[in-house]
Amino acid sequence: MEMSKDHRPLCMKERTRVESLGGFIDDGYLNGQLGVTRALGDWHLEGMKEMSGRGGPLSAEPELKLVTLTKEDEFLIIGSDGIWDVFRSQNAVDFARRRLQEHNDVRQCCKEIIGEAMKRGATDNLTVVMVCFHSDPPPPVVVERPRFRRSISAEGLQNLKCLLEG
Repeated sequence: MEMSKDHRPLCMKERTRVESLGGFIDDGYLNGQLGVTRALGDWHLEGMKEMSGRGGPLSAEPELKLVTLTKEDEFLIIGSDGIWDVFRSQNAVDFARRRLQEHNDVRQCCKEIIGEAMKRGATDNLTVVMVCFHSDPPPPVVVERPRFRRSISAEGLQNLKCLLEG
């Protein structure tokens, strides 16, 4: 389950918030400098701080999502934008699950996520924090896939041949 969404300058809601606070979007970057509109750092960049008592275009205020955990919830991955530039959320979950099933070492798993992000060509800062909700490794997941019989009519086959030959 995704617990957040990217706060990118091209998102209309974020763009509106940024512009209402005196910031601007230039070529997809906040004030022409930063690829995100919410961050915990980057306050040293010019024009990101509070302007006229209303807050600046760069915000450290998160969008909150409250979820009641169940026993099926295994872990939470918190990562900087450099991680999410090269991992989709489900891909990161699958990667972390496999590593935890192998060695059940959260610290090592975080290091492996960062290593994999670097292999994938990440160019931004890389930070990962994982919170595991159980001391045991995640159990194997068996997915039952329904079996479908696929067939094509003679007419459909002929139409397909004509398309491929033409």
